[in-house]
Amino acid sequence: MSNIALSADSTCDLSSELKDEYNVVYYPYCIILGDKEYRDNVDIHPSDIYKAYHKDGSLPKTAAISVGEYLEHFKKLKESHDEVIHITLGHALSSACDNAKSAAEQLDGVYVVDSCNLSTGTGQLVIRAGRMIKDGMDAKSIVSELEKIKEHVHVSFVLDTLDFMAAGGRCPTVAAKAAGMLKCKPLLNVDNSDGSLHMGKMYRGKLKKVLLKYIGDQLSQYDDVVPDDVFVTNSAELEDDILEAVKAEVRKYVPFERVHETVASCTISSHCGPRCFGILFVTKWD
Repeated sequence: MSNIALSADSTCDLSSELKDEYNVVYYPYCIILGDKEYRDNVDIHPSDIYKAYHKDGSLPKTAAISVGEYLEHFKKLKESHDEVIHITLGHALSSACDNAKSAAEQLDGVYVVDSCNLSTGTGQLVIRAGRMIKDGMDAKSIVSELEKIKEHVHVSFVLDTLDFMAAGGRCPTVAAKAAGMLKCKPLLNVDNSDGSLHMGKMYRGKLKKVLLKYIGDQLSQYDDVVPDDVFVTNSAELEDDILEAVKAEVRKYVPFERVHETVASCTISSHCGPRCFGILFVTKWD
């Protein structure tokens, strides 16, 4: 049986417990804030980004992982493993995916999977790859299965504010201000065919009420949700009472075996701002 290393970009947003459970090795994205560089969720966290923004309006920049960085990362893993499976942030969101593939082409036994997703949508693939490794599957078969699964990963987020997207140039400032005045909470959907983001419906009202309605909207769409793992992921600063309420609401629709509460990485949080919330699940595949 091949000794397989499971690797992922830090943007897959798994908890430390899940990383340990599935022996996942992260490669952290670079976060540039001011004149300093940080490793995402290693020496900088979402709360640090929000403090900087509220202090002087500054937002970080993210640097895609280079071909050279991936090459060294894969070489190190190959020293102690026969094969490597690396799962990346979707190609529509970062050039890191193409860089990882370029690095893998220079080595034998390294497989790169484009998640066509972000955050714990990618994480869904990572934990399933971890299970398949534990079950003794070979790397090529695991990659083939992941390619099937990724088209059945469903990811969406509700934004509490558009201020961060406006500050980053991703929506007009006037639209962000209008949304705030009207207490609008926009929905973002991930297209699981290519990983691109699209604006969905606009919710109105207080965040807790909106999130309970959003959960029902998402889970009631499908009659074939896989009831093993669901992620409820937020971008930090979401109140404990809301988190408990949304976890209970999720189980009203599907009796999931495990509901994983996670916090998004800085790469994700810097774009969506605090109190953003998403539910990330998988439907059955052939």
